This record gives sequence, C-alpha cells and structure tokens, in this order.
Amino acid sequence: MSAPSVTLRPLESGDSDRLLTWRNLPEIARWMYSDHAITPDEHARWLAGALADARRRYWIVETDGTPVGLANLYDLAPEHGRTSWAYYLAEPSTRGQGIGAFVEYWVIEYVFRELRLNKLWCEVLIGNEAVWRLHEGFGFRREALFREHVIKDGAPADVVGLGLLKADWAAARAASRVRLVGRGFDLPA
Repeated sequence: MSAPSVTLRPLESGDSDRLLTWRNLPEIARWMYSDHAITPDEHARWLAGALADARRRYWIVETDGTPVGLANLYDLAPEHGRTSWAYYLAEPSTRGQGIGAFVEYWVIEYVFRELRLNKLWCEVLIGNEAVWRLHEGFGFRREALFREHVIKDGAPADVVGLGLLKADWAAARAASRVRLVGRGFDLPA
C-alpha cells in the first residue's frame, strides 16, 4: 500500500489568499473558536502577526506537492517546556487517507525531538470527536473540560483540553509509527 507523499513547509506570505479561503470554508470554520466571516483586512493582520511572532510556527501541509492544509504551534514557551498546537486539512479529498495522522506524528516529533520541549497541548471543541479521539490515539490525555468555553452558532460550546508529555510520547511513539508505516507512510525509525 502506498500513501500520498506528505510534506510540511513553512508558511509564506504568498499563501495568504489560499489561507483566507480555507479559514472561511464552513467545514473549517465550524471547528474554529470564531465563526464569523474573516475579512481580508482581518486576515492580513493575522498573517502578519503569524509570520512575525517568534512564539508561533506555521506550516502548509502538502500532499504530492499540492497545498491541502495548515499546521501550527502557538504559545511556544520554551521557558516552560511547552507549546500548543492545531491543524486542519482544508481539502476534502485528503480525508480518510491518514494525512491527518501523518501531520500529527510529524508535529509531535518536531516538538519533542527538534524543539526538545516537554509538553504539547491542544484544545478541541467537544463536538469534534474524531479529532480529539485521534489525539488520544497518539497518547494525548484529556486534562480539562472547559465548560461553555466558546460561543459557536450563538450557543455556548464545551472544549476538551488534551496534553501529551514527552514521556507519554515515548510510550506511544512505536505503536503510532507502526500504524502509519502500515498505511504506507515512509517514516524514519
């Protein structure tokens, strides 16, 4: 079985129009904290901040050379040994191919091997069960339930907080790697 070739490359200013389109897609916006239509000016301010902020990292996810999504770290706090993260795949054709799992593995490896941090954290709307279960499959543990944490579609929504420690990853890495290799992804040992 052969998996698509997946790479993560640094975000560039030339990605702006694509990102604005993605961020306003209903299937992406439904899982973001905000759900208003993002204006070009608002997006330009966000992108300028994203590219300039040393406490954030952004990558464009590409499959077979085609941009399909975004992954990022934010609240990067080396002084505390932790960072937060999020990602999305904007192209519906990518779903079900293991690309999200590959991105998850890649980001986790980057955080613990390259940045040498101790904790990776994320927040997921409670209704996005597929994503928080995916995180749990990689060793993340539910650490919080933020009740009525955000307003979505005019109603309060709960948010799940999940954390992965470097020690958790050491225990989960081999099984996670085997699952991805079994799907045809080429990963270093």
